[in-house]
Amino acid sequence: MNIQLMQDQSFLNALQDNIAKEQSLSSWELFLLSYQAAETNQIKDAKKLVTPDLLPHMTFLSHQLDCVKQVVEQMNGRAILADEVGLGKTIEAGLLLKEYMIRGLVKKALILVPASLVNQWATELTQKFYIPVVTSRKRPVWDQDNIMITSIDLAKREPHRSIILEQQYDFVLVDEAHKLKNHQTKSHQFIRAIKKKYCLLLTATPIQNKLSDIFNLVSILKPGYLGDFKTFSEKFGKNNKALESDLHLKQLIKQVMVRNRRTDTGLEWTKRHVETVWIDFSKEEMETYETLKELTSEKASFTKITYLRELCSSREACYLSIKKNTKQDSEHYQGYASLLEKIETLPQHAKANKVVELVKSINDKCIIFTEYRATQIYLQWVLQQHGITSVPFRGGFKRGKKDWMKQLFEQKAQVLIATEAGGEGINLQFCNYMINYDLPWNPMRLEQRIGRIHRYGQKKDVHIYNFAIRNTIESHVLQLLYNKIGLFERIIGNLDAILADLELTNMDKELEQIFLQSQSEGEARIKLDNLSAIITNHLPQLEQENEYGNQESS
Repeated sequence: MNIQLMQDQSFLNALQDNIAKEQSLSSWELFLLSYQAAETNQIKDAKKLVTPDLLPHMTFLSHQLDCVKQVVEQMNGRAILADEVGLGKTIEAGLLLKEYMIRGLVKKALILVPASLVNQWATELTQKFYIPVVTSRKRPVWDQDNIMITSIDLAKREPHRSIILEQQYDFVLVDEAHKLKNHQTKSHQFIRAIKKKYCLLLTATPIQNKLSDIFNLVSILKPGYLGDFKTFSEKFGKNNKALESDLHLKQLIKQVMVRNRRTDTGLEWTKRHVETVWIDFSKEEMETYETLKELTSEKASFTKITYLRELCSSREACYLSIKKNTKQDSEHYQGYASLLEKIETLPQHAKANKVVELVKSINDKCIIFTEYRATQIYLQWVLQQHGITSVPFRGGFKRGKKDWMKQLFEQKAQVLIATEAGGEGINLQFCNYMINYDLPWNPMRLEQRIGRIHRYGQKKDVHIYNFAIRNTIESHVLQLLYNKIGLFERIIGNLDAILADLELTNMDKELEQIFLQSQSEGEARIKLDNLSAIITNHLPQLEQENEYGNQESS
């Protein structure tokens, strides 16, 4: 097939004639329309946000608008958005991106989020801000001018990494940016290497373990802004109070970070009702628990703790774990053979029976958190036996399946049974009941769970039920740590700062060490009691420091 191309000279000839004769190049009507279009798009006041007036279906909170103004006017579009959980960092980021797009400053953007949140971010930006986005598929195209949403794990892999680093981006956003706190990781180095004009880092915990965490985040935004890493680490690395005591450092951080706390927003949050649900093992279950404790007394202590926690969760979790760990060690397996037979004959788990009873009494949507996948499957079966609809949610699901499970929970099922993957990122404001079937040993993970339902947009009071079995490893942690420091009664906005200040970098490992190094349960209780006392005594000091910090910032 032959296609002949012919050049049309008529337009060029007419244009040249009009220029030579000094005649009009267009009609007055066309010129007027063009002028009116330009006048409409003109931003007359650079300090006024244009976007809110163009999105009448959205209601923006004052702290969100103030945040965006501060980033645009004072931070040149490079900032850490560090609002506490549930205050709308995604809304602030979307508003900022839209503002830059309307002003003609952003055409090509890269948004890097956890894989499980790619679709959620796409939905938020498309439906709320009318921003046309592209999500990465199997063969993403990186060299076009568009708003691309992808996971950092995909983006940093070859061949994607090399192609991305060749691009010049107007805007780069990283969600859950606290994962970039270590400057030696590939993720940190990759984000820092991307060529970008504007950059946003979103995290609710900008300082997790030490002050050098904030240095590494700031270095992505403004390399050299806080000096070099060695000098900063020597001066501030182990001094977590420096951000409050060193006014110069505090002022420097304020120039690149916006952090709103719930107490500062003036918003009326729905109440948080917390109830501890104590459960008694049946006679057979308690005998099995004591047998397991005795059998593992001389084994690796970590294994002992794991088995005991699993038995407190479900027979299935403990049984499968022992089977897996003793499969290749016949001698080791023989020692557990009679115990496994005993576990096989146990009745329905006492916790599971309580879940059925509680869910029936709630008669509303409820999310259940467990630590173990085997328990998740078991609970789904138990609920189904009692006519209660449920869907699972776990980290192994692909992005599309996670979205499907969330949709099924919202529209069809009464219960969502989630492992820890459900504690990060997803928003479930349509649900206001939560059961912590297994309590995490890290209180920050607990706050992440609660933050899924107790966040801005929740219109009802939130009810949280914490399960614990008496006279077990669970009861010690609940009574001597969570209850004593009043963890459930307060919003954990500053717990990360407390743990960092006390150099408790990993609460899970801290509790494990207490049980590992204790010769008896009595000794473990005393050590847990001491730990909770240290944290409790530190609370007034931290509150005083925060009050001082708020006065300084105001």
